[in-house]
Amino acid sequence: MAEQTPPRIRLHAHERRVRIYHGDVLLADTRAAIELRERGYPHRQYLPREAVDMARLAVSATVTHCPFKGDTTYYSLPDVADVAWCYAQPIDAMRPIAGRLAFDAAKVTQRID
Repeated sequence: MAEQTPPRIRLHAHERRVRIYHGDVLLADTRAAIELRERGYPHRQYLPREAVDMARLAVSATVTHCPFKGDTTYYSLPDVADVAWCYAQPIDAMRPIAGRLAFDAAKVTQRID
Protein backbone atom coordinates (compact mmCIF):
# COMPACT_ATOMS: atom_id res chain seq x y z
CA MET A 1 0.00 0.00 0.00
CA ALA A 2 1.36 3.43 -0.98
CA GLU A 3 2.21 5.82 1.82
CA GLN A 4 -0.03 8.89 1.86
CA THR A 5 1.57 12.30 1.71
CA PRO A 6 0.39 14.54 4.54
CA PRO A 7 -1.57 17.61 3.42
CA ARG A 8 0.52 20.61 2.41
CA ILE A 9 -1.40 22.91 4.77
CA ARG A 10 -3.12 22.12 8.06
CA LEU A 11 -5.14 24.51 10.20
CA HIS A 12 -5.24 24.24 14.00
CA ALA A 13 -7.56 26.36 16.14
CA HIS A 14 -6.30 26.82 19.69
CA GLU A 15 -6.93 28.89 22.81
CA ARG A 16 -3.35 29.86 23.67
CA ARG A 17 -2.87 33.58 24.06
CA VAL A 18 -1.17 35.18 21.05
CA ARG A 19 0.19 38.71 21.37
CA ILE A 20 1.95 40.70 18.67
CA TYR A 21 4.23 43.62 19.56
CA HIS A 22 6.15 46.19 17.58
CA GLY A 23 8.70 47.38 20.11
CA ASP A 24 6.67 48.05 23.25
CA VAL A 25 3.42 48.64 21.34
CA LEU A 26 0.82 45.88 21.52
CA LEU A 27 -0.63 45.38 18.03
CA ALA A 28 -2.80 42.32 18.68
CA ASP A 29 -3.99 40.12 21.54
CA THR A 30 -6.24 37.05 21.23
CA ARG A 31 -7.06 33.58 22.43
CA ALA A 32 -8.84 32.78 19.15
CA ALA A 33 -5.97 32.33 16.70
CA ILE A 34 -5.80 29.70 14.00
CA GLU A 35 -2.33 28.27 13.47
CA LEU A 36 -1.56 27.54 9.82
CA ARG A 37 1.09 24.88 9.32
CA GLU A 38 2.41 24.76 5.77
CA ARG A 39 5.12 22.36 4.73
CA GLY A 40 8.41 24.20 4.25
CA TYR A 41 7.31 27.38 6.06
CA PRO A 42 7.20 28.52 9.70
CA HIS A 43 3.89 28.11 11.50
CA ARG A 44 1.75 31.25 11.22
CA GLN A 45 -0.88 32.54 13.62
CA TYR A 46 -3.96 33.96 11.89
CA LEU A 47 -5.67 36.40 14.24
CA PRO A 48 -9.23 37.69 14.12
CA ARG A 49 -9.36 41.23 12.78
CA GLU A 50 -11.15 42.44 15.92
CA ALA A 51 -8.10 41.36 17.99
CA VAL A 52 -5.77 43.58 15.94
CA ASP A 53 -5.29 47.32 16.43
CA MET A 54 -6.19 48.07 12.81
CA ALA A 55 -5.85 51.84 13.40
CA ARG A 56 -2.06 51.33 13.50
CA LEU A 57 -1.97 49.53 10.13
CA ALA A 58 -2.36 50.86 6.60
CA VAL A 59 -3.10 48.83 3.49
CA SER A 60 0.10 48.33 1.51
CA ALA A 61 0.51 48.44 -2.26
CA THR A 62 1.81 44.87 -2.10
CA VAL A 63 -0.55 42.16 -3.35
CA THR A 64 0.43 38.54 -3.92
CA HIS A 65 -1.22 35.29 -4.97
CA CYS A 66 -0.68 31.89 -3.38
CA PRO A 67 -2.07 28.92 -5.32
CA PHE A 68 -2.79 27.14 -2.01
CA LYS A 69 -4.48 30.02 -0.17
CA GLY A 70 -5.53 32.73 -2.64
CA ASP A 71 -4.94 36.48 -3.08
CA THR A 72 -3.26 38.39 -0.27
CA THR A 73 -3.54 41.99 0.88
CA TYR A 74 -0.63 43.34 2.94
CA TYR A 75 -0.58 45.89 5.75
CA SER A 76 2.22 48.17 6.92
CA LEU A 77 3.12 50.18 9.99
CA PRO A 78 4.42 53.73 9.43
CA ASP A 79 8.00 52.45 9.80
CA VAL A 80 7.66 48.77 8.77
CA ALA A 81 6.45 47.74 5.31
CA ASP A 82 4.33 44.63 4.80
CA VAL A 83 4.25 43.64 8.46
CA ALA A 84 1.01 41.64 8.13
CA TRP A 85 -1.20 40.06 5.49
CA CYS A 86 -4.75 38.85 5.05
CA TYR A 87 -6.64 36.55 2.71
CA ALA A 88 -10.02 38.30 2.45
CA GLN A 89 -11.42 35.63 0.12
CA PRO A 90 -9.17 32.56 0.30
CA ILE A 91 -9.76 29.38 -1.66
CA ASP A 92 -12.49 27.16 -0.20
CA ALA A 93 -10.11 24.87 1.72
CA MET A 94 -8.69 27.91 3.57
CA ARG A 95 -12.05 29.55 4.36
CA PRO A 96 -11.37 29.48 8.17
CA ILE A 97 -8.59 32.09 7.77
CA ALA A 98 -10.76 34.50 5.72
CA GLY A 99 -10.36 38.06 6.98
CA ARG A 100 -7.78 37.10 9.63
CA LEU A 101 -4.33 38.68 9.81
CA ALA A 102 -0.96 36.98 10.08
CA PHE A 103 2.17 38.89 11.04
CA ASP A 104 5.74 38.54 9.73
CA ALA A 105 7.61 37.15 12.75
CA ALA A 106 10.85 38.68 11.44
CA LYS A 107 9.32 42.18 11.72
CA VAL A 108 7.42 41.96 15.02
CA THR A 109 7.64 40.13 18.33
CA GLN A 110 5.17 37.30 18.73
CA ARG A 111 4.37 35.83 22.15
CA ILE A 112 2.36 32.65 22.51
CA ASP A 113 1.42 31.57 26.05
